[in-house]
Amino acid sequence: MSKRIPALMPKPIVRSQVMANFPKRPRDSHKGLFGTVAVVGGASGMVGAPLLAARAALKLGAGCAHVGLLADNAPGVDPLQPELMLHPASDALRLPDMNVFAIGCGMGTSIAAQNILYEALKTDAALVLDADALNILAQRSDLRTLLLARKSATVLTPHPGEAARLLACEIGEVQADRVAAVRQLAQKFACSVALKGADSLCATRDGILFVNRTGNPGMSAAGMGDVLTGMIAAFIAQGMSADDALLLAVHLHGAAGDALAQQQAVIGMTATEVTEWARWLLNQWVDR
Repeated sequence: MSKRIPALMPKPIVRSQVMANFPKRPRDSHKGLFGTVAVVGGASGMVGAPLLAARAALKLGAGCAHVGLLADNAPGVDPLQPELMLHPASDALRLPDMNVFAIGCGMGTSIAAQNILYEALKTDAALVLDADALNILAQRSDLRTLLLARKSATVLTPHPGEAARLLACEIGEVQADRVAAVRQLAQKFACSVALKGADSLCATRDGILFVNRTGNPGMSAAGMGDVLTGMIAAFIAQGMSADDALLLAVHLHGAAGDALAQQQAVIGMTATEVTEWARWLLNQWVDR
């Protein structure tokens, strides 16, 4: 990292804190009250990533969930979750009344993918940027400029490798001082940030730091980050601030993995199972 920022001890994320601002559902609810999410990504061979994110967005409470896919041979329907609406990636960005775009899951870094990110950064919707959206940002200074000019909320969810690319440093430097890294990311990009990994670190847009103590080694599996992206998007769509949505999603995501671990499912844990347990836990937490 080019500049070391003095580290402050992050606050632990507490369930009562993250649930305090979760919106109540009125009796006369309808889907329009809970927002619309579009997950855009899914280059050839990676269509599963945005589908996992969109399924998580739907099951964690978003009113509607769309999926924009880059792959030429992309499916027209998700047979496991037919409630999702599937589109070509470029069409998804032009859908009206989008509350949140989640960009990057399985997207690749092609010119088409770069154009998707460019168009997304120009929208007024909230953004959750993950995976290849972060890798593209690291390569394109013009897109970083667009990001800084945004008025709407943006959340970044890098793992240590993506964080290192964004900070133009080595992974070892990020891991040696994760607190400084997450603070620098939040300051450099004026975003809410989750630096993923054991004891994930979160920085709010105004630089307040939190550490998450939920989660376990069983979550070291494909698709876990995609599910987290969809969860964050779902909570923003339902009316939470980007900061509150990030903290709730990170904490609940890890807690769902812990619930699975208690069922003796550490080895072979899947992202799909984490989504199901996250939905169950969220409903338990709301009732308490």
